[in-house]
Amino acid sequence: MNEVGSNPSERRLGLPLPLAGEGWGGGVSASEVSMAEEKQPSWRVSSRLRSNARALRRNSTDAERALWSELRGHRLGGAGFRRQVPIENYIADFVCHAAHLVVELDGGQHFSDEGEQADAERSAVIESKGFKIIRFNNHDVMTNRAGVLETIATAVAERAPTLPLPRKRGREQESDAGYQSR
Repeated sequence: MNEVGSNPSERRLGLPLPLAGEGWGGGVSASEVSMAEEKQPSWRVSSRLRSNARALRRNSTDAERALWSELRGHRLGGAGFRRQVPIENYIADFVCHAAHLVVELDGGQHFSDEGEQADAERSAVIESKGFKIIRFNNHDVMTNRAGVLETIATAVAERAPTLPLPRKRGREQESDAGYQSR
């Protein structure tokens, strides 16, 4: 066989290309590859805001705990949610990053004139980051949880890319492979 060079990591002529993830080296490192979706926010989160978010997670309301029990662990149609997430100078109650969706739960303080004005300012900042905000009052979460979850699921379905199907494991793959080869 003809060798390209004396380096053993260089490709030998005539061999098939390696499978994805394998290879002969020489490519760019994983850290140089640009990912479509960033894992961290593009804005700076202060330590004070991060500390406040942690405190809110520890001291959540009954409505927040009830809704979180339904959203956590990809329980709502496979969509992942985080709670008490800092966005700019605000802390959003629940965020689905895949759908760019924020779910806010409003207690009684949000229904005053000052509360509504503050919510409008907060919504403008969060929406400027590309998120859609849906709001529910605490009473709705406690008395009509199924309706709230259906509304959230619909919003996620409208905004999220197609969620991947769960991977098959073990014998399921073997039986499918045997079926396809027949």
